[in-house]
Amino acid sequence: MTVQTIIKLLTAAGLGSRRKMTDAIKRGIVRVNGRVIESFTEPVDPDHDRITVDGRPVSASTVTNIYLLMNKPRGLVSTTADDRGARTVLDILPEKYRGTRLYPVGRLDKDSTGLVLLTNDGDLTLRLTHPRYENEKEYLVRIADELNLDDLSRFASGIALDDGRTSPARVKKIVHPSFNYSVVIHEGKKHQVRRMFAALGYTVLTLKRVRLGPLRLGTLPEGQVRELTSTELTSLKKPG
Repeated sequence: MTVQTIIKLLTAAGLGSRRKMTDAIKRGIVRVNGRVIESFTEPVDPDHDRITVDGRPVSASTVTNIYLLMNKPRGLVSTTADDRGARTVLDILPEKYRGTRLYPVGRLDKDSTGLVLLTNDGDLTLRLTHPRYENEKEYLVRIADELNLDDLSRFASGIALDDGRTSPARVKKIVHPSFNYSVVIHEGKKHQVRRMFAALGYTVLTLKRVRLGPLRLGTLPEGQVRELTSTELTSLKKPG
């Protein structure tokens, strides 16, 4: 196996997301040949170096990356664990994927449904979640009222939230039995879609994510998962 950075090896080993492994390095619990690692780009060779996290040996030599698309039901949190004991997206995975150390790419709140990508590929996770890549996310929402032209233009200009102004969002009226608007954003602020509508005086009654970059939910039944096709995976990893 070729030399690679410590952060890439740790995420490839399925120990957690890039953010989680970054935190492990900051806490000083990652060691290479007994030496505490401080740099995320420390070069390591898993065939020759002894790598440990919190005293446990790590190897990426037998790890196979997994990519699953889930149609998340309402009531689940999109994390690997919840300190309040709530059920997570991992709880409904088929048995053959249990113990593979998958984690969700980005978050979808407990009351929302739709597309969640689960993987153990840290590089892809970074590409899909880092703001600089501006990956689009599309949501279908239902509100009780109808947006007026002024409100539509405010979405297009960006809306001031307590953690900063959003980038322009594309919002359009749709004809659908369960939803009345489509919303496309490329940021990942917490509860962003719900908060944008709330800032204009509207309450989102239902919310479903149907697209992440080139990946579409399609007709996958709620509560089900499937592996990505080779075409989907190539599209997700395509530069640009």
